[in-house]
Amino acid sequence: MKPVRIGVLGLGTVGAGAVNVLQRNAAEIARRAGREIIVTRASARDLQRQRNCDTQDIELTTDPCQIIADPKIDIILELIGGDTLARDLVLQAVANGKHVVTANKALIALHGNEIFDKASAAGVMIAFEAAVAGGIPIIKALREGLSGNQIEWLAGIINGTGNFILTEMRDKGRDFADVLAEAQELGYAEADPTFDVQGIDAGHKLTILASIAFGIPLQFDKVYTEGITEITRSDVAYAEQLGYRIKHLGIARKTGRGIELRVHPTLIPERRLIANVDGVMNAVLVKGDAVGPTLYYGAGAGADPTASAVVADVIDVVRVMTSDPENRVPHLAFQPDALADIPVLPMEQVETAYYLRLQAEDKPGVLADITRILADHRISIEAIIQKEPVAGETTLPVIMLTQKTMEREMNAAISKIENLATITGKVTRIRVETLG
Repeated sequence: MKPVRIGVLGLGTVGAGAVNVLQRNAAEIARRAGREIIVTRASARDLQRQRNCDTQDIELTTDPCQIIADPKIDIILELIGGDTLARDLVLQAVANGKHVVTANKALIALHGNEIFDKASAAGVMIAFEAAVAGGIPIIKALREGLSGNQIEWLAGIINGTGNFILTEMRDKGRDFADVLAEAQELGYAEADPTFDVQGIDAGHKLTILASIAFGIPLQFDKVYTEGITEITRSDVAYAEQLGYRIKHLGIARKTGRGIELRVHPTLIPERRLIANVDGVMNAVLVKGDAVGPTLYYGAGAGADPTASAVVADVIDVVRVMTSDPENRVPHLAFQPDALADIPVLPMEQVETAYYLRLQAEDKPGVLADITRILADHRISIEAIIQKEPVAGETTLPVIMLTQKTMEREMNAAISKIENLATITGKVTRIRVETLG
């Protein structure tokens, strides 16, 4: 059987990693796929730049369209990133009858519905395991391994940069800005870290996971995102005192009223396994009705871990290239005509518990005023920490854990608390999930 020919768009970290794995493990890959798989062409913006892979037998070009138009290329690896040029290139590859493997979460989250529709019509596959959690095969687990389950909820640490920052803040008592600067020096965070620290990157990934878990269209515009920039080392320390750890989680939950899609800092009981995932590592916790809770852990980024997922997708595509398109595993796990129009709940309708930190004047009656406002909105208090004021200060920090309540009730209560003359500044609010 003739070899399968691969065209790689982008020879950056992931592209070079994929070439290395395909070359290094060529014999083992051929044994698994049933055919030899070779990279014959690749595109890069700068052909003179030194590569982290062997390109001696690969024809290089600065024009990715040449590769897409090449009739000898069977599979395109889209590894350039972004969601504009990448979208155009992938749609052109589909129109040319080529299968596509991508690691591009923004592309799938924002344009996946359109791309999958056109790919299905053309009889080609779009594989995207590497788009979420790097080398962790979470998409395959959800789409195939757990396909006999109704997925009830999932929660994931799906951005390594944010997890590194929060880990350093907890372990070493450092400030957010200080750790972010180190993350940029180490290459964990971009020069513009907005996507990582504001939850946008995690939101893209959560969009994909939720679609596969619940059989709904991709809907990134309905994901609530909140970053970690306002988390202080004091919050991290107070959480520890209360028996919790702060993680930047992506959470998707199916309820009787609709689906929750949210990314935000979250207090998790320290005894949970996912609360002990540190540094740049990723983890996704999935609760199915039959299997119960399952945890998937590993490297969420990097050349080799991401390449591992890319190459696994290539093997999957090669295995089914000659099969009837109607009998392939659907892109989003459910048959395209069976995707459900379940509403995504606005954040105000989400119910969860809360950690509150506020700065109050040290005088009688202040705590009573706060608890009365919470009671008026049917919010019960689980625990309170009231610190002594620092010498010379007239205010002191008050930390509260509440029981579950609707977000809109908490919004209203916080607004009233902040308007009290005895409260200084804004109330810090972090949501609490037991993940039990």
